[in-house]
Amino acid sequence: MRRRSLLIAVPAGFATLAACGDDNKSDSAKASDSASPSASATSAAPPPKIVDGPLPAVTAGTKFGEKPTVAKGTGDPSKQLAVKTLIAGNGKTVAENDYIQAHYLGQIWDTAKVFDNSYDRKTALLIQLAQGSIIDGWRYALAGKKVGSRVLFSVPPTWGYGTSGNSQAGIKGTDTLVFVADIQNTFNASSSAKGKNVAQSDASLPKVGTNTDGKAPSIEVPKGDAPTKLVANYVIEGDGEEVKADSSVLVQYKGVLWDGGKEFDSTYGRKALTSFSLQQVVKGWAQGLTGKKVGSRVLIVIPPKLGYGDNPPAGSGIKKDSVLVFSVDILAKM
Repeated sequence: MRRRSLLIAVPAGFATLAACGDDNKSDSAKASDSASPSASATSAAPPPKIVDGPLPAVTAGTKFGEKPTVAKGTGDPSKQLAVKTLIAGNGKTVAENDYIQAHYLGQIWDTAKVFDNSYDRKTALLIQLAQGSIIDGWRYALAGKKVGSRVLFSVPPTWGYGTSGNSQAGIKGTDTLVFVADIQNTFNASSSAKGKNVAQSDASLPKVGTNTDGKAPSIEVPKGDAPTKLVANYVIEGDGEEVKADSSVLVQYKGVLWDGGKEFDSTYGRKALTSFSLQQVVKGWAQGLTGKKVGSRVLIVIPPKLGYGDNPPAGSGIKKDSVLVFSVDILAKM
């Protein structure tokens, strides 16, 4: 079972390791009180056949990023997965298990009732295309598409919410669903910060590598006493939105101890990105990332009182009252 990130905090403000679980389910899964495509149990169904149609027409809002209006389905929908690329993008290719950022609208084939959409919330969904994180219809319909694409697809119950449906959203177990998805970005284990390098001129602070090839950056901890206050400095400054205190973020990170520079945690080692709310992590992370821009790499030095203090996670290799040093790439926020 994959090791959890060390960053998730218990209510007292310290972080803890869990024996099992998955840290990749983000708060974006709770984006709506109805039925986002993440609200699904895992499916044991075999892969569907991808077919061209039938599919209803998009009658308004036809540009990428515009809220679409989709006609009611006519006749019987396909029992397989009908997929059509309405606008072909030229960005990175989406692969299964990537995190995607997308605006979307979902409605019921027979009635054209819209049960969920992200356009009205003005916040794109950020979620992993992985079994158990999202309904299988999304995994199969969007894998292989490129960033910048608008994709129209229909999902029968087998690869949607199953025979139980989703009563909260008014979806019956016999309903075929129709989605429009505008793929804005995709992220995977090779994703890195994007921006301009910032001079690291303070010799009393750790120096972080500026490589953006998806490999873990180096962290050189200087000899001497650690700072007693929180340090949160740009290594690479991105040009995205600023992270807020209640934001959820998708990150790459590496953590080492000030004393000896030993690595104790890293997404690079797990080859898996991590997403979380800043309200769930140790105070040093929450304070250090608040106000920083998406796309950035940030050096964070966390004194014990804002980290684990005298209660470090069991088995982490972190001693009591350790000063922690992190390099954090902020890939996206939601």
